[in-house]
Amino acid sequence: MAQNEKTDEEIVNLIIKGDKDLFSEIIHRYEAKMRRYARKFLFDSEHTDDLVQEVFIKTYVNLQSFDTAQKFSPWIYRIAHNEFINALKKKLSYKIFSLDFDTFLPHPEAKETADEKTENTFTKEILDEHLSSIDSKYREALVLYFFEEMDYKEISSILGIPVSTVGVRIKRGKEKLKELLLINKFTYDK
Repeated sequence: MAQNEKTDEEIVNLIIKGDKDLFSEIIHRYEAKMRRYARKFLFDSEHTDDLVQEVFIKTYVNLQSFDTAQKFSPWIYRIAHNEFINALKKKLSYKIFSLDFDTFLPHPEAKETADEKTENTFTKEILDEHLSSIDSKYREALVLYFFEEMDYKEISSILGIPVSTVGVRIKRGKEKLKELLLINKFTYDK
């Protein structure tokens, strides 16, 4: 079986067993995704390369702790999330409060309907233009959902929050987007 036919988990298992050269395949598969995630979440292209490199270094160093029975994608995104949050904290001159009311007052997760597919395509285009105006906790959930096409459970694992909170953040991020569109005189009927 060729490397590109193996799952991420199979490749990681081989790396853990000693085939360290296969880590280049992980970098190949995730480098563009990590760069996109960093750019859309942080809006700081000056440090994107350094942060993505740090994500891969931490991934490699901590690979032994990865449970190959789990999916690799949420695990590496969790490392990236932590790295990007740390970068934001360093960048901000004020303290980021860790109290999150969404975690304490979660709302039930709503299942995606067929009508939402069209809305998601539209939202993705508009979202890309307005991401910088949305609070980072909502922005990150929106980026993972719309651009990285992850489900609520994967996002929950990456962000370390309940699945219901992911739904709330996506819903509130979309509401903020609608507000921005109204402010900019753009009509949106949803």
